[in-house]
Amino acid sequence: MRPYPCPNCRRLNHFEVRVCPGCSATLGYEPGRDTFLFLADNATTWRDGEGNEAPVVVCANNNDFQICNWLVETDDDTPMCRACRHNRTIPDLAEPTVPERWAKVEAAKRRMFHTLIRLGLPLETKAEETPERQGLAFDFLHDPEAEATGHRRVLTGHDDGLITLNLIEADDAERERTRAAMGEPYRTLLGHFRHEVGHHFWSRLVAPDAKRLEAFRALFGDERADYSTALQAHYADNGGNIWTDAYVSHYATSHPWEDFAETFAHYLHIVDVLATGGGLDLSLELGAPGAPREVEIGFDPYTAEAARLAEAMAPLAFAMNAMNRAMGQPDLYPFNLSKAIVGKLAFIEQLARDARSPAGTSRPKPQADLAPAA
Repeated sequence: MRPYPCPNCRRLNHFEVRVCPGCSATLGYEPGRDTFLFLADNATTWRDGEGNEAPVVVCANNNDFQICNWLVETDDDTPMCRACRHNRTIPDLAEPTVPERWAKVEAAKRRMFHTLIRLGLPLETKAEETPERQGLAFDFLHDPEAEATGHRRVLTGHDDGLITLNLIEADDAERERTRAAMGEPYRTLLGHFRHEVGHHFWSRLVAPDAKRLEAFRALFGDERADYSTALQAHYADNGGNIWTDAYVSHYATSHPWEDFAETFAHYLHIVDVLATGGGLDLSLELGAPGAPREVEIGFDPYTAEAARLAEAMAPLAFAMNAMNRAMGQPDLYPFNLSKAIVGKLAFIEQLARDARSPAGTSRPKPQADLAPAA
């Protein structure tokens, strides 16, 4: 996403900032206007860059746990921000290592929610759930056995709109070990969120619509294939699923549901990367003399067609990989956007386009209070 200027001193800041390094102003993100506000008037009034007073308060998770930098409108029905109101269970904070890791989890989740909100995707909580509209909730669980023995009792995954995440995923060393063992080039907290929320939006937007489901099956395959059998075959490495350029990852070959979730996550990756490049006014020219490949991100990635996103990613990915190699790091973007993959990305982009509602017309209702894990 684009960098955000401090509304007090105009210094550019990252999305996770809470105190501006330039002027020491306390900052908070206001999702309704996609901007940062600062605390003024003896730390009593939130104001924008023009000095206008904003009727907002900090998210309850900031008051209670100092874990969130988002703001809530004073007339909202819940003290939780647009991201935190989807939490169903928070981890047991008595364990000394948990608060720091939970903070990493929440930071990644907020970044994902920023993209979902900008895309205009429906974000009902479980309190809003109806038979036609599946709500979204999160359980963040500390797994002592995983910490002690490496054997996980809590599995990260999705089930009927509930995303469970094992807090061990916020342990950098453990996540790197798993990434190497499973051959996953992009295993991050943010990647987990984007993948699992893809499963949610398949259930929310594809499964209930017969025409969409038919189109999905034509592109991704028939999801009625036995899921457990498909995953067993995938992890058995029996050669049954070949990673071709029709899939964005090897895991995507395991089952149509996973193909969709992996592609959905990749769509969010691309949108966020291009939004970041656009926010930095990035312009590149690559290629042989007389036939340059140019990228100047002068369009809105949140509303752009998939083909345009893929076209802009090609030279940008080359540049990102070149920079990483200059630092002795592996390629930052080890992917190839084939025609088949772009077709799948287009399906997801159309889902977002169809689901998009006018800005400000939908505000989630409150959910039940947070339930700390036992």
